[in-house]
Amino acid sequence: MNQIKNLSLIGIFMAFVVIALGAWTRLVDAGLGCPDWPGCYGFVFWPNDEAEIALAESRFPMFPYDINKAIPEQVHRLFAASLGLLAIILVYLSFNKTNNKSMQRWSAFLLLLICCQGLFGYLTVSLKLLPIIVTIHLFGGFATLTLLYFIYLKSRNFEILNQMNISGLKTIAAIAMLVLILQIFLGVWTSTNYASLACADFPTCQGSYIPEMDFKSGFNLNQEVGPNYLYGLLDNPARVAIHYSHRISALFVTLIFLILMSRLWFSDAAPLASTLGILLLTQITLGIINVVYVLPLYVAIAHNLVAACLLLAMFTVNYLAWKK
Repeated sequence: MNQIKNLSLIGIFMAFVVIALGAWTRLVDAGLGCPDWPGCYGFVFWPNDEAEIALAESRFPMFPYDINKAIPEQVHRLFAASLGLLAIILVYLSFNKTNNKSMQRWSAFLLLLICCQGLFGYLTVSLKLLPIIVTIHLFGGFATLTLLYFIYLKSRNFEILNQMNISGLKTIAAIAMLVLILQIFLGVWTSTNYASLACADFPTCQGSYIPEMDFKSGFNLNQEVGPNYLYGLLDNPARVAIHYSHRISALFVTLIFLILMSRLWFSDAAPLASTLGILLLTQITLGIINVVYVLPLYVAIAHNLVAACLLLAMFTVNYLAWKK
């Protein structure tokens, strides 16, 4: 089990890196930095010299080559592929080094999930950044991280966690997890529809607390992508509806989390209340900075990573609340 424990811990770190690289790729508008898959303009790595670049542009005349976009896209793919290799090794170890049926099932499911992630990575490119596909792909990254974390928890015995009894918090823990997942979806949908800067002021949005919004178009899951969806195709009211929904949902998440943290504070799991509070405050601060300072790259990436940390923290709470 020690090998599985160590490998899953490495996998958690790599999953964070892949999420950060995915955010970087998205934020620098490099989702189509390589218009083919799994290569880049027909090459294994991004083209470098003049001859390769000329050949690349002749192959894909609709997508002028930009090395500053090709690199983030291809680096993201390479790290994601490395995570797939790690999952294969985990499956091998769980089936050949242990008799733990549960570990075998979860490691096999992890490999299947990462294979699906590869498929959605291909669809992201082939369907030209179709928002629902990109959203599912990003959600898959969060799911992969969470599953690696779950395997890590199952592979070792945490004496401190085992001493925590919060079975009375099952309902509020589950509700908090659900609203967090909804909030992550809204954040992802905001990003994939290029709505992060639809409201450039705070706490108002375009100078109003109730701006003009088009929810029907903003949350249409069957959008047309045109030649591609780079930079988005939605009108401003639709983007405002998406962005504003993410803000309002954040208030609801905060309320639910405050209720959960107050319950945790007077339980065996008081440290988790502090952890959730710090992460939540950090995430809110990063969100405000993103708006006020017009989406600084590293702040926006950090916003994604803290969301992932919040997800793992909430998973820990539910893991303890629902454990038998």
